[in-house]
Amino acid sequence: MARVIHVAGGGVFGLAAAWALIRRGAQVTVFEAAAIGAGASGGHVGALAPHAPDPWNTKKQLQLDSLLAAPAFWASVEQASGVPTGYARTGRLQPVPDAQTAARLPARIEAASRHWPADLGMTLTRDPQGPLIPPSPTGLWLTDALTARLNPRATLLALATAIRAGGGRIHEHTPAPNDHTPTVWATGTPGLMALNTALDRRIGQGVKGQSLLLSHAAPNSPQLFADGLHIVPHADGTTAIGSTSENTWDHPGPDDQAQTLLTRATALCPTLAQAPILDIWAGLRPRARSRAPILAPWPGRPGHLIANGGFKIGFGMAPLIADLAARILLDDHADIPDLFTLP
Repeated sequence: MARVIHVAGGGVFGLAAAWALIRRGAQVTVFEAAAIGAGASGGHVGALAPHAPDPWNTKKQLQLDSLLAAPAFWASVEQASGVPTGYARTGRLQPVPDAQTAARLPARIEAASRHWPADLGMTLTRDPQGPLIPPSPTGLWLTDALTARLNPRATLLALATAIRAGGGRIHEHTPAPNDHTPTVWATGTPGLMALNTALDRRIGQGVKGQSLLLSHAAPNSPQLFADGLHIVPHADGTTAIGSTSENTWDHPGPDDQAQTLLTRATALCPTLAQAPILDIWAGLRPRARSRAPILAPWPGRPGHLIANGGFKIGFGMAPLIADLAARILLDDHADIPDLFTLP
């Protein structure tokens, strides 16, 4: 008889976990208090980019494991749903801003060669390729072939479609019941705030982010990262720009920070100045106090599992978090990385 499991939250952690559970034969119902993608997963950027490989640590290894699992995971979602996620490993281009940074990069490139697959490493170039080339004060650009992208909103649609095709149910505008049914709590910033209260300590908080979506087609171009700004061309003829990280704000909606993003992006790539703005997104991204994702039992609630704190790497970590959640709930898997424990 199929195991009955609830998932609370219709963002990428919740939907990815639901999909992994359905693939393992579970009977899954997703409860979303608002609408699919209403929280942090409803943005535009979709940059699946690794952290710098020097120095190496457990967090970077787990992130790498998830990035390497991504092609098969998202292919399974696309096959089941018939909906494209926009996933592609198109790489990344970063201008080298100064001589001091350039002097540090050989060690970073060597670290990538030790820790990443050989064909996905980093290189320096003086001749970058692609329609979007940001200026480099040094005449050098750092490239890598590990970085990938997907379209966040298309990915959520594909996941929801795959879940339904696999026999799962999704109830929007319906909070999850607080009963004894095994449940994955992937409820983003509201979930972190609830944990702060329930556990009487600070587990995490919401950090405001804003992004823009432009009508600019460069679907095969590497994504760009410069001065903390992501510029990500998507497969559907759009280009995403983002995102801010705001610890204080007057309201959670878009404001003049979005215009600042556009100004910075067009300074890097002037051709974007002519691109119409299709959408501006703003929302609260869940950041755990530990700055790592959380995947941990809810204290005092047997069978209840917290999956939260994706912050800037939620889509990149989703394949790994989803697989571990399914193994914990279906196989009584207990070997959860210490990094993911409640702070």
